[in-house]
Order: sequence, then C-alpha cells, then structure tokens
Amino acid sequence: MYIKRNIEETINNFSNSFKVVLLIGPRQVGKTTILKHLIKNSKRTYVTLDDLMIRNLAITDPALFLQKYTPPILIDEIQYAPQLLDYIKMFVDAQDMNGTIWLTSSIKLSSIRSITESLGDGVGVLALYGLELNEITNNKDCGSFLPNFEHLLLRSKVANYHSLKEIYKLIWNGSMPSIYENSDNEWQSYYASYVQSLLQYDVMKQLQVNDEMVFFSFLRAAAGQTGRIVNYAELAKAAEISAPTAKQWVKILEDIGIIYMLQPFMPPGSKYIVKAPKLYFCDTGLAAYLTSWNNADALESGAMSEEFLSTWVVMEIYKSYSNKGIIPPIYYLRNFNGKEINLIIYESGITYPIMIKKGSCPNKIIKTFAILDPVAKDAKLTVGDGGIICFSDEILPAAENIYYIPVWMV
Repeated sequence: MYIKRNIEETINNFSNSFKVVLLIGPRQVGKTTILKHLIKNSKRTYVTLDDLMIRNLAITDPALFLQKYTPPILIDEIQYAPQLLDYIKMFVDAQDMNGTIWLTSSIKLSSIRSITESLGDGVGVLALYGLELNEITNNKDCGSFLPNFEHLLLRSKVANYHSLKEIYKLIWNGSMPSIYENSDNEWQSYYASYVQSLLQYDVMKQLQVNDEMVFFSFLRAAAGQTGRIVNYAELAKAAEISAPTAKQWVKILEDIGIIYMLQPFMPPGSKYIVKAPKLYFCDTGLAAYLTSWNNADALESGAMSEEFLSTWVVMEIYKSYSNKGIIPPIYYLRNFNGKEINLIIYESGITYPIMIKKGSCPNKIIKTFAILDPVAKDAKLTVGDGGIICFSDEILPAAENIYYIPVWMV
C-alpha cells in the first residue's frame, strides 16, 4: 500500500526549477518509493547503485554510464559513485534543461558536500524523514506549522482527535513507512533489522567505524538523551570512548539522518542563554527500541514519556517545513537559571514561542514564556503568538497571545 507523501509536490516543483534534484534522508524513509511512484508512466529511467554491476560501470566509466542510461534518469544512492558528478554536471550544462536528473542519498556527509560543490546552484536539495501524522491518517496537509490562531483554526478543521494512549502508540510505533504499509511487520523485528542494517551499511562500511558493538552502545546511550541537551561526557562514558570521539560520532548520527541537533536561539545581542544544542532522534520508534520500551503503555507511563513527547512534536514540526523544501527555522531557548522554552519558530521576522507538556491544560508553565522578554528586548525581536502543545481537547486561550494546542493538531 502506497502512502501519499506531503513532499511529492515539492519534488515536482524543484524538478521544474533545478537541473538536478537530490533527495536525501535516512534509510527506509521512502526516498526511492516516492520517486519511483512519481516517475510512473514517464520516460525517466530508474537505476540503483546498490547493484554492483551498475555501480562498477558508474565508477570505472562514468561517461559510458550516462550513454547507457540516458537522462531523464533517477539514480539511487549516488554516494556510492561520486565519480559520476563531474559527468552529470557536463551533461546538464550542455542540455540546459531542468529536472533531467534525480538523485538519492542516504548519507548527508558525502552527498551534499560533494554534489553541491560539483553542481553549484544547479542542484536542489530536499530532505525526507519519516511519515507525518497527517500522512499516517490520510488527512489534508496544512503546510508548515505555526502557533498563530488562524493557522491553528485551519488545522482544527482537518485533524483527527487522538487520545493520550493513541498519541503514545504513534510515538512508540515511530514514523517509518514500512510499519504502516505492511501490517505483517512486527515492531521488534523491524527495528532489530533496521539497526543491523544501519550498523553494517551506514556506520561500518560507509563511515569506517571499526567496532560495531561499541558504536551500538553509543547509539543506545544517544537514544537515552533524546529531547535533552547533548552531554558528550555521558555518551563517552556509556560507550567507553573519548569525549572527542563521542562528539565525532554524534556528527555521524546527524549525517546519516538518525538524529537532529536543535540549535539554541541566539539572535544578535542576546545574553545569558545556554549555547549547547539539544539532541532529538528523528524516529521515536527507533529511540524506543534502543531504550527498551517494549510497548506504548510502558513508554507513556515511564520516566522518559515527556522527552519522547517532545521529540515527536519537534520532529512533526520539523517535517512540516522540510517537506516544503524549507530549512526549518526552529530553535530552543534556555537561560542560565534552567528555565526553558522548548521550541522557538523564527519566521518572517516574527518569534513564536512554544512549550510542550504532557498535561491537559498545564498553567504553571505560562510564566516561563517571560524568559523570552529580555532576549526580545536585547535583540529587538517581534514576538508573535505562543502555544502550549499538550493534551487539551481543543484550542483554548492560556494567556494573552498564548494558546493551549492539542498534540494531535501538529
């Protein structure tokens, strides 16, 4: 069963605007499935560099490769044959047509750097992650998330109510398309296989990490930090590696799309704010597997329930921008007194503060929004509507320009 994805229109728009379209993202999020769906009934050829014969031709004779597989073409896993890039550039420059070559890559580190350097402004890069909630529920896509009332009202008309148990079942399930496309996929087995593939293909071979079990220990420790400020010393201790190695491995997880590092909000002129990033797993199902939460009820009642809720919400909002081809303008704000606004959306010169809490209408945290005031004053920011994403049944006023926002509405 194919699940329609919100990024489809963006891919077509990019194809009309750029000579080359590159779709990146972690393995098994649906990159190839989407692109093959889009090229049905078209003349575009599909080739994958997972095929060793095809990969060998691309590496040893890239010119012949492009003669054999004449564009328009979709080349899967381009990171395996960077030798092709110069020849792709020569071809698209000579043809001067948009959208003739589509590429995918599961690794940001090699693909973006080499391709953008080789192709310059001729390549449009899109990032794909797991399913959004509205893709799972087959609801209308309302675009990039904002906590202002007009946008929330639009979302309220198309979103489906989900109870606390239903939300945590979604969080525990994760966002991988295979979980929802194939009812025969058993959760434990799926993620066990996923981690094995991740270690063998992305980590061990592509990124040349030598000890699989040490990296697995590190991966589990990283999952235990989802939704928190990254602590390299703790990660190093858990995996018995050095702190510099832990920092390098965090970058590896970011490069292969396993984690997202949410940066602090630091507008010019701001003072007295924490500058370390927060670590979020891109897929909550993977994080739940690695931290041994074996069912949704245990996760919901467990010690990490708040962190998993925050992780899920942050990534839902992230994907609402990323799927439109927009670099997500999201941050967090924490002062030296430990007070934190979980998410800041800074869009079109307006700052939107967001808190994420598990309660139905938590009111004690409303005062926390005040930590933005000195930052806004120092940096001369315009502050827009704010929101508390929680388990409210509907959009409700919490304070002036602050709303309780149901979790299922993100």
